[in-house]
Amino acid sequence: MANNHSNEQQEEDIRRDEIIPEQEAETENVESDEEQSDKAAEWQDKYLRLAAEFDNFRKRTLREKTDLIQTAGESVIKELLPVVDDFERGLEVVVKSDDMDAVKTGMSLIYNKLKDFLASRGVCEIAALNEPFNADTHEAVTNIPAPSDDMKGKVMDVIQKGYVLHDKIIRYPKVVVGE
Repeated sequence: MANNHSNEQQEEDIRRDEIIPEQEAETENVESDEEQSDKAAEWQDKYLRLAAEFDNFRKRTLREKTDLIQTAGESVIKELLPVVDDFERGLEVVVKSDDMDAVKTGMSLIYNKLKDFLASRGVCEIAALNEPFNADTHEAVTNIPAPSDDMKGKVMDVIQKGYVLHDKIIRYPKVVVGE
């Protein structure tokens, strides 16, 4: 019986040795779960802060773009004001003057000043008259019979001039095409 008792004791010791490491492992897992939970909370906090920072960046950038768009034309308008002043002075002279040649000369000077200003800003007129019709750069308003065979498919008249701003068409010329 002593042998039996010692066998039972040995089995119990073996079971205890198996259970205790499992409990210790569970305790270690609990600690690692807490560490993982802390790490997860830390990452979540970092994520939320990054998301908030990005949202603030997006809003700030949108606000800056809006401000830029609203004030972008300011310098252009300031530079156009002297041309407007010249037109006003010219209109006063038209009312008071009987010399139409002087009025025409004055208006030509103002017109040239305006064209020079536009050219300095990269605005150029699209040459269309007597050019071959191109659907990519011209807008055909109507077709008329061509006076000669060499004018067929060419622009016969320009109803409204077209303009390019730095290689981008900002207004297509409205033209009459010979057929």
